[in-house]
Amino acid sequence: MRTRRGTAGLRGWGGVGAMGLACALAGSLVLALPDRGGHGDAADRGGPGAVLAVPARADADDCNDRSLRPSAKDGPAIDKIKDRDVKKLVVGVDQNSYRWGYRDPNKKGGKLEGFDIDLAHEIAEEIFGDRDAVVFRAIPTNQRIPAIQSGQVDMVVRTMTVNCKRLDDVDFSTGYFETGQQVLAPKKSDITGYDTSLAGKKICSASGSIAEEELKKKNFGADISTTVPNQLDCLVRLQLGEVDAVVTDSALAAGQAAQDPTVELKGKEPFTTEHYGVAMKKGSDDLVRRVNKVLDDYRDDDGWQKSYDHWLKSALGKDATPPAPEYRD
Repeated sequence: MRTRRGTAGLRGWGGVGAMGLACALAGSLVLALPDRGGHGDAADRGGPGAVLAVPARADADDCNDRSLRPSAKDGPAIDKIKDRDVKKLVVGVDQNSYRWGYRDPNKKGGKLEGFDIDLAHEIAEEIFGDRDAVVFRAIPTNQRIPAIQSGQVDMVVRTMTVNCKRLDDVDFSTGYFETGQQVLAPKKSDITGYDTSLAGKKICSASGSIAEEELKKKNFGADISTTVPNQLDCLVRLQLGEVDAVVTDSALAAGQAAQDPTVELKGKEPFTTEHYGVAMKKGSDDLVRRVNKVLDDYRDDDGWQKSYDHWLKSALGKDATPPAPEYRD
């Protein structure tokens, strides 16, 4: 078993001003990528009373987690990573998602930490024998796939949902977290969830996200014209009163509700079922298999559970276990 490293609300972070500063910081560190219409998103669940069992998607195409079987063997994709002058894994992450991938301003050094960051360290340890042999590159939601396709990152570990559409562009590991889409709005709002209470309301979603896709399918008469590059930008707009609600992964939204006690998840449960996966370049089979080996070990030796309990349990308010892996053959 490997050893692992192991709240304030938004107001402890300085409220909207601090979050705006965080967005500006993210912008200064984001990869300079061409806008090629990449897909992307994350899913969350959260807040007091949140449930972890979520409904099946009506349009589910049964692609979640059908990944390659684990293997410890190197291959061309891993050889290419190891043969670089800088012996480090390059991972695309978020640096502004509370408890997933973020910099705690109350700690010196500003190191990235969170549930996704823990997993990236695990993968680096498997490939290089050193959990710190990793370079983190902050990327916006709508540039996750372009970052992989252009080779600017080896993989993305950033609350990214596995679905068939994205599998046309990138390869995924098995799912490492189960979540779903949900509505985040002020507690005093008359919005009750993903339902007719959204009619006439201004809703924000991240460009290229599952939330944006779902809202285009059905929006109950809401104004869905507000899309932003990064999901956190939606929270800032909500706090500034520029939008009435946000649709995003319930797990991410739970972290945001933990930061800002004036907002909450609406509805009893998410309206989709999704799994986060590690995304890699299409055709990098050996790397996909190696990451799946990491995930198998991570589930079996309680690494996943320790990371969940440390970072997410308090925000989500529920016990949880990782989704069981499902392979193609």
